[in-house]
Amino acid sequence: MNSNPVIKPKVATPALTLASAAVLIFVAYFAVAIATSSPLSGPFLLGDLAALVAVVVLGWVWLVRSRRHTAWMTAAREKWNQFDDAKRTHRTTTEVTVVSVDALEPTGSWITINWNRFNHVQQAWIEALPEPIWPGSVLLISPDPDQVGPGAPWPQTYYIQAPRCLAWAPTKRPGHFGKHGLNMR
Repeated sequence: MNSNPVIKPKVATPALTLASAAVLIFVAYFAVAIATSSPLSGPFLLGDLAALVAVVVLGWVWLVRSRRHTAWMTAAREKWNQFDDAKRTHRTTTEVTVVSVDALEPTGSWITINWNRFNHVQQAWIEALPEPIWPGSVLLISPDPDQVGPGAPWPQTYYIQAPRCLAWAPTKRPGHFGKHGLNMR
């Protein structure tokens, strides 16, 4: 099963942070105990070995998570660069966010979309694309003037033809720091 490429992987979780703090306290205790006792006894050696194993395991977990996060950030930046390039090269485009994937079928999928510019949520049928569509994806589409237009009512179901889907990217741009952040887009 593929994992959702739209969701940014977490580096630190409460459990990992607490485990790291506990191991740090454990290592500090055994370092002080070894420094203050002259003969190295069995329990201190076992404690040192356990601390060393815990540090190696936690270090490996932190390293793997940080690499996954870095890889996701790089891939997301690349997707947004492609998204922006497609937006510049095509005439009329709009962004829709996939709220949910309701049903998968061989020829396409029933999805719920939010028209970002108009904040309108509706059902849509999207033809099968080369890449899977995930909830949380932002799609750059060329809107069909036969279905939507100024002053016209929204259709009950919007049909997205595969050639009209120009690009996709994760919902959040990498480097986006929120409402009062530095890198607003």
